[in-house]
Amino acid sequence: MYNTIEEQIEKTILVGLITPQQDEQKCREYLDELAFLAETAGAVPVKRFVQRLDSPNPRTIVGTGKLQEIRDYIEDNDISLVIFDDDLTAKQLKNLDDVLKVKILDRTSLILNIFADRAQTAHAKIQVELAQYQYFLPRLTRLWTHLERQRGGGGVNLRGPGETQIESDRRIVLDKIAQLKRELQRIDKQKTVQRSNRGKMVRVALVGYTNVGKSTLMNALSKSEVFAENKLFATLDTTVRKVIIDNLPFLLSDTVGFIRKLPHDLVESFKSTLDEVREADLLLHVVDISHPTFEEQIEVVNRTLEEIKANDKPIILVFNKIDAFTYVKKDEDDLSPIKRENLSLEDLKNTWMSKMNQDNCIFISATERSNMETFKELVYEKVKEIHITRFPYNDFLFQKYDELTDNE
Repeated sequence: MYNTIEEQIEKTILVGLITPQQDEQKCREYLDELAFLAETAGAVPVKRFVQRLDSPNPRTIVGTGKLQEIRDYIEDNDISLVIFDDDLTAKQLKNLDDVLKVKILDRTSLILNIFADRAQTAHAKIQVELAQYQYFLPRLTRLWTHLERQRGGGGVNLRGPGETQIESDRRIVLDKIAQLKRELQRIDKQKTVQRSNRGKMVRVALVGYTNVGKSTLMNALSKSEVFAENKLFATLDTTVRKVIIDNLPFLLSDTVGFIRKLPHDLVESFKSTLDEVREADLLLHVVDISHPTFEEQIEVVNRTLEEIKANDKPIILVFNKIDAFTYVKKDEDDLSPIKRENLSLEDLKNTWMSKMNQDNCIFISATERSNMETFKELVYEKVKEIHITRFPYNDFLFQKYDELTDNE
């Protein structure tokens, strides 16, 4: 399928819209995230173009004047890539190609690029490839220049003009999608068997927005070396580790991060990976409290959990990166979307503790190991509650163990 963005540095333009549904603040927020996505993919954003419209232009998404402004900048600054924050139709892609004459991506295709680059296991690669083909199918008309040519149906055109190339290519893509779905079903059956073989151990899953520190927290809890870095979607494959806190073993899963405007095809393709979330007994919702819009990120994760029908589980809200939190006072002329305006870390703690109930909310730093012992105690108590409901006869053992540790 698609190749990932080339390794050489690509100077990139980002394009966003201000509409009645997306105000200036929200547009700036989304472009900040789009820039991080572009950097994760290896591109270098050098310029942003924003236009205020009542609705996206159906032909070129932006207006004629803005499109000419973008083209002039491309020619004057050796730009090789333009990334639009909104999804583009086949017609818009073709028209933009004709005018800009550089590589064009939208948010979904950029995310697919990153996923394709980061998929390591056969399972993840198949999931990404399926999402790519599903994204690719309605855009066939733009991706080949030979589509207008007719291919004969055999003999000397005795069967009429034959099928068009677009029809042939669409059939090939549909066959490929069907094949990939069969492969995923086969792998899903294997994974279902693997999960059933784990017995009745309590299962805990780390969930959260991308790049909030889930893998770092996984390493801190399980003393393993799960890949973690300061880039979006560092984790695609679900990692499961056995963790023991005091005398209590449980299974801990690290899962793919969520993001705003997460492509629907990706959610569909990764549903088998997200089975770890659906089948978990307890969710640890990790939040980057140092991020200026962490509250919206919480909402995005909650909506995604609802979409995959996993929002009815016990949840501990884990506010991570307290070491990176900075007190910010918003200037009157500053339009940046800072949610923690005039709030200290202590203020935020008090607000969320009262909102979530103290037993379901904790503030830590996974990298600095700040408050980790208290965090482990909280997880231990929650896992123990679930374990006792599953194995009531163990309650006596836990009581004796607690008495022994209290007396030490």
